Amino acid sequence: MQQLEEEISSDPSRLDSPARITIPVHESGRDRVMEVPQSCYRGAEEVLDLCPGSSISVAYHPLFGSHDDLILLELDEKLIPDVIHQRVTLRGQPDEDAVFCTQSRTYAIKFVGNSNSVFLIPPSDQSKFYHNRQDCDGKDYSQNVVASVIKVAPGNMELAEVAPRLDKLKLLLSENPYSYEEEVGMDCLEEKEIPRTGLYNWDDIINKIQASDDELMSGLQALSAVEINGYWRIVDEKYMNTILRMLLHNSVLNDWSLSSLNEDEVVTVLELDGFPRALTYHCLHVYGSKVDENGKSCVWKLDERRVCIHFAREILREGKRKMEDFMKEWMQKIPEGMQASFDFLEGEVLTERIGIEKWIRSFSVSSLPASPADRFSILFRERPKWEWKDLQPFIRDLKVPGLSSEGLLLKYTRRTQPTPNAEPILSAR
Repeated sequence: MQQLEEEISSDPSRLDSPARITIPVHESGRDRVMEVPQSCYRGAEEVLDLCPGSSISVAYHPLFGSHDDLILLELDEKLIPDVIHQRVTLRGQPDEDAVFCTQSRTYAIKFVGNSNSVFLIPPSDQSKFYHNRQDCDGKDYSQNVVASVIKVAPGNMELAEVAPRLDKLKLLLSENPYSYEEEVGMDCLEEKEIPRTGLYNWDDIINKIQASDDELMSGLQALSAVEINGYWRIVDEKYMNTILRMLLHNSVLNDWSLSSLNEDEVVTVLELDGFPRALTYHCLHVYGSKVDENGKSCVWKLDERRVCIHFAREILREGKRKMEDFMKEWMQKIPEGMQASFDFLEGEVLTERIGIEKWIRSFSVSSLPASPADRFSILFRERPKWEWKDLQPFIRDLKVPGLSSEGLLLKYTRRTQPTPNAEPILSAR
């Protein structure tokens, strides 16, 4: 892109005449303007090859016009390889502002007007002008060529990195969770009879969600989604609970160590119990982690924190409980050999005192929106005032490019401290 200050000597709408634009070149305190016949028009190469201190005249291209299909995009140098190798996409529905996505990042697009004129000069191989450096009168204009302008751009698009817009992903996948009833029904239906309502494959997701591929995959993992028959699904909580309980039951029957589960053996046994292999693998991924992979079979270890959180959620799904009753039931549900800690429940529950009794209820960070404004709005509707130690678990996952955690707090909260030794109190700004 060559940015120039223009001096228009004729009406650009009169394309039947050789309208001229000249570039003033300051040389020894005076402007020098070159005039050449229209037949010596050249393309962008002539401008790109200009040496410092040299000059060139420009003129209207025969196809000069608004060309609304041509838009300038200003890029950071690190993004240029992605654009050149076509590793970028524009994503968004007709009623949404489009975003620009690379493999791993998402950018908002903003139009910025230019105070100076920006001339678009097409390459020679896309312009209809003579390539011969001699005009029809035989004169040589090799030193006095003219670059042909096809459009004057009023501005350009700029990119600003933003957080992926993943809230819609959970809404889509929640339309049709994968349940035990569906699993049983699948055995009775032919492929063409299986209903597709509320089902989304990868292509559907990238067309509907404004996020890069890597961010989308991270979002699917955060939702514990699994690909079943080509569609990404959230597995119904009750069904996941059944699979996990059956795994734990078989660990007792077969004397399996929860810190050393043989993948092949676990999958085979649960398949005999009627659970699909894909869902048994999914259960291991959701509640465990690989500790050894020797090429033949993997060894898994159940994650103490994730398993304990699962059973806490199961208890609190029915509503708030007295702390004493909750802790008693929670300890009874925890598998033998695991140690539950109340610290595991940071970002999963809220506690409150009613009279002399302490109560606990479910309030999971996973259910909160990813947008900082929406997140803080919900948090302050839940509690007008928060201590930092209580608020922090519910905002630590917020990631806004260019804005630190301290910046988020300054933007959305007001900090008060009654006394120097008192805990700071955060309220809505």
